[in-house]
Amino acid sequence: MSRVQNVIVDSVRTALGWVPAGWLPGGTPDPLIGKRGEVGRQASRLDGAAKVKGQARFSAEVAMPGLCYATLVHSTVTRGRITRLDTAAAQAAPGVVLVVTHRNMPRITSPALISMTDTSAVGNSDLPILQDDKVHYNGQVVAVVVAETQEQADHAAALLEIGYETTPAETRFEAAKPGARIIPSILIDRNHLSVGRAERELANAAHKVDAIYRTPGHNHNAIELHALTVAWAGDELTVHDTTQMIAGEAATLAKVFGVKREQVRVLSPFVGGGFGGKGVWDHQIVAVAAARMVKRPLRLQLSREGVYRIIGGRTPTEQHVAIGADAEGRFTALLHDGWSVMPTYGACPEQYTLGSRAAYRSKSFEMIQRHIDLAVVPNTFMRAPGEAIGTFALESAVDELAHAMGLDPIALRLRNLPDKHPVSGAPFSQHAPVKAWQDGAGRFGWERRSPTPGDRRDGEWRIGMGCGSGSFPYIRMPGANVRLTIRRDGTAVIACSAQEMGMGTATVLAQQTADRLGLPLDAVSVEMGDSALPAAPMAGGSAQTVSLAGAILAAAEKLPAELLRLAGNDSPLAGLRPGEIRLGQEGIGSATDASRHESYRSILTRANRDVVTVTAAGTAPLEMLKFAMHSTAAMFCELRVSDVTGEVRIDRLLGSFDCGAILNPRTAASQFRGGMIMGLGLALTEETLFDERSGRIMNPSLADYHVPAHLDVPEIDVMWTDIPDPRSPLGARGIGEIGITGVAAAVANAVFNATGKRVRDLPITLDKIL
Repeated sequence: MSRVQNVIVDSVRTALGWVPAGWLPGGTPDPLIGKRGEVGRQASRLDGAAKVKGQARFSAEVAMPGLCYATLVHSTVTRGRITRLDTAAAQAAPGVVLVVTHRNMPRITSPALISMTDTSAVGNSDLPILQDDKVHYNGQVVAVVVAETQEQADHAAALLEIGYETTPAETRFEAAKPGARIIPSILIDRNHLSVGRAERELANAAHKVDAIYRTPGHNHNAIELHALTVAWAGDELTVHDTTQMIAGEAATLAKVFGVKREQVRVLSPFVGGGFGGKGVWDHQIVAVAAARMVKRPLRLQLSREGVYRIIGGRTPTEQHVAIGADAEGRFTALLHDGWSVMPTYGACPEQYTLGSRAAYRSKSFEMIQRHIDLAVVPNTFMRAPGEAIGTFALESAVDELAHAMGLDPIALRLRNLPDKHPVSGAPFSQHAPVKAWQDGAGRFGWERRSPTPGDRRDGEWRIGMGCGSGSFPYIRMPGANVRLTIRRDGTAVIACSAQEMGMGTATVLAQQTADRLGLPLDAVSVEMGDSALPAAPMAGGSAQTVSLAGAILAAAEKLPAELLRLAGNDSPLAGLRPGEIRLGQEGIGSATDASRHESYRSILTRANRDVVTVTAAGTAPLEMLKFAMHSTAAMFCELRVSDVTGEVRIDRLLGSFDCGAILNPRTAASQFRGGMIMGLGLALTEETLFDERSGRIMNPSLADYHVPAHLDVPEIDVMWTDIPDPRSPLGARGIGEIGITGVAAAVANAVFNATGKRVRDLPITLDKIL
């Protein structure tokens, strides 16, 4: 395990860490839990109008005088070194300002290596960035061309003459399996989990299933390409970037380029999709370096192919799942192991067994993950990393066992749902998967499913139904800070450096702030997307909203003392202590005497103050360590398969979720549906094709890598239990990633119900059905 892997595993263990979160000081539950004001209402997105009108400015749209443009040049070999580098033709091309190679690139340390000593820094690999002549994978950045226009930069990049001396490198999954590594830890849990005698229990089980499941690599395809616009003013650096880790990127760039943290400002008010891929990669480092070298503002936007070449995605996996059950269908053994790809220079273990450790109770468990070192672009987080593909294997196996036993697959799942965490024994904080399954089955019409595969037909089409369970852990990121300001006119501003990636974060923050202060929603504005604001955590792990909610809660707790100090002795609040008042009705008042109340406007006007401001970070008691916190999903699919062509057409999808309280039904439904659509891509269409001779990606475009389009997406229905989690701010848990989990299994199980053919190798293509 490399140094960068150790650091990132440790930091994520801390982040998932069981960092205490969600309650008021002293363990008092959040007073907004169970109450419905602005929170829980279907508020429209605050940024919706600006985006519809084209007024939302993205990173590649920032205008700067004297702007120049950059293009990356990628390695065409897998491993070796550069032996010939002729830049003369490129440098002489029209409009070229600079060609950057390892010969003139400033000496820097890779971001991931910096993170060894500075936990605020982030990075996706510990490889040097244009620091030497070595090549580590096909697609690695080997040069950058800067020109007056984008077209000139693209043309000159094609004129570079580069020769390589190649060295042997393993690029074949099967060939590398014998040398796979076992990393000591997978994020929040130990890698090798062994409880009881699973192999013996499996051998003695009355019923069992034992199978291999395979998933391919996947690439990130956000609508907005990775792009940044950079400007230096002396040692002051301004970066407009499409990123989901604003504060972390600012800290990283400061360290890499040897300036103070306060000299770096990263702005990213709008991000056109991230899904885990918009972290700190090589292109940001070389763009900032090149801008400093030419002493001009610079823009670098990756091409779609460029995203595939240097931005990692989901790793291919081969997973082995075995389940043993007694005569009544109660699990006696649950085994989940296998292989995934993670180069030694990578930083993201694909934790596909993590969800299996909390999904079902069993008499015994045996789980382990092995990581294969291939010479490929380092993989990274991608929506529900691990859980998305892990649930495909586990939930397919459960369906296979149910069919072999002649049981309804939902009945088998309900029979084995845990009432506490099946490995740690910790009680669940809030856990209602039974309700999610029952509600979902009722709305979907599960009773119409035939247990006999191929029993339902419509002409050439065989019709089937399938289901699958999904799960995702509750995560609270450390470092969630907010600044809460109340103005003299009675309006409020909530500010932090968080990212709005299209999921409605700003809207929900405004809703929560309005309820905590007792203000109408239109009296609250949100400032975010700027590293100059109080630092917020990265947008990832479905953690941003609940992390910031805890910080807003803490800020609201600090505010009464400041307001009482300003109110003075002439106020009806005189003599009250902070613990004796409540925020509400556009001001503060006594908790026990409704007549003692004063508005924010009145307090600030009498004190002759324009604003009152507090800054706070989210904290909570250690009591949270006693509980297991997981969101769950029950996924249902109805589809048809052509006898003639093998085509799969999805007719209906339904997702029933148990995710705590839902803060905004409109934005939540969008998040759930978006995840389910990505689940359809996982099941049916998405696959990164590697040339095993070279490790080169063969389909680096949306013409060859198919994400679900409009005609691929059926009617999608979503529902939820809306049961608050008492140990989380607002009773909420993250929802961004739970939507993709379980979908691929539901589709594969429906294909089996329609055809009798079990597909264990994604994506489900025609050749696997005919």
